[in-house]
Amino acid sequence: MKLLAVTYGTEGDTRPLAVLCRALKEAGHDVMLLAGGQTLDSAAASGVRTAALKGNIRDQLESLVSGGKGVGATAAGLARMANAHTEDWMRQLAEHARDCDALLVSGLAAFAGLSVAEHFNIRAIGAGLIPISPTRAFPSPFLPAARIPQAFNRLSHHMVNGLVWRAFRKATNQARRRVLALPSRRRLWSDHPMLYGVSPCLLPQPRDWPAHTRLCGQWTGPLRPWTPPSGLQDFLDAGEAPIYIGFGSMVGFDRETVLRTMLDAAAGRRVLLYPGWAGLPDGVLPDNVYVLGDTPHDWLFPRTSLVIHHGGSGTAHSACRAGVPSVVVPFAGDQAFWAHQLRRLGVAATPLKAKGLSQAGLESAIAFAQRAETRQRAQALGRQMAKDAGTATAVAEIEAIARLG
Repeated sequence: MKLLAVTYGTEGDTRPLAVLCRALKEAGHDVMLLAGGQTLDSAAASGVRTAALKGNIRDQLESLVSGGKGVGATAAGLARMANAHTEDWMRQLAEHARDCDALLVSGLAAFAGLSVAEHFNIRAIGAGLIPISPTRAFPSPFLPAARIPQAFNRLSHHMVNGLVWRAFRKATNQARRRVLALPSRRRLWSDHPMLYGVSPCLLPQPRDWPAHTRLCGQWTGPLRPWTPPSGLQDFLDAGEAPIYIGFGSMVGFDRETVLRTMLDAAAGRRVLLYPGWAGLPDGVLPDNVYVLGDTPHDWLFPRTSLVIHHGGSGTAHSACRAGVPSVVVPFAGDQAFWAHQLRRLGVAATPLKAKGLSQAGLESAIAFAQRAETRQRAQALGRQMAKDAGTATAVAEIEAIARLG
């Protein structure tokens, strides 16, 4: 089959889709991935054909993280990222989508992808990391779960999805007319299959979802051969399992205060620090800190005692799969939702806020993570998640859906 996949977002958005594309390629399919250029290195190195979508996600993300976290602010911020490039994305997709058997759509480029699939009358398949399909089982991941009465769970999904569509609608419809000669669309797409790279161990499959909506399990697997640098291996071999601190693609927060507070709270412990897109704090780091480059989580996290992270779907899954507890500091979007799931499962304490982060709060969260019962729960969850076959499940689902035409 000939397949085209598209997403636009952070490394955490692109990498799982790249893993899925590689698995589809290894299954004998002709696959191409379009995503933000800053997030494509791993996919390209794995042998997946790629092309960069127009835009600079790092610059655009900074305003979202530094701004408000409410659903309105999130929808507006996401729309700003996408609307400026929707026309260009549709043109790029249209160049590659002709004669495809299916189009996998994800992230901020999903509406552009759905429009192109409509134009060419090919199957569109949602491939997401955030469960946005309406359900009574849990509220929208973009809303604070503790504040939503259970009776309003399903309504909360419709409300948030509607807000997002309204924020994207004008630019999407303008691009549909100019690029594809399609009429304006009044309503959000809702009838295409949705596959999620989400483990049922973290979030049970809702019973009220339609048959074509499924939690497959985490899309994980090696994208390229990787060997740890000698300095990292030497650090790991030199003592007890370290604490990992990293916030991936998050930018726009008070890096100096947040990272220094964390290093102070971890004083006396061995620390792996991944600066990510935010960069390192100023000044000299303590001797107990090793600065990481880009390192595969599935290799690294089982060698740690604790993962301090932002709560992105991929990082949260990888920490749980590794069988280690977490301390979660959500910044924006769906991160508080995953922090809530980890707390519900007993593998993380109450999430901490980056603004006003205190050393005492961090020390308390670290102490919770180091309890014997917390470690035991994390290990049991890791063993359970190890049974997931998320990537293989998604490949089989895509093949079955595409064959149906």
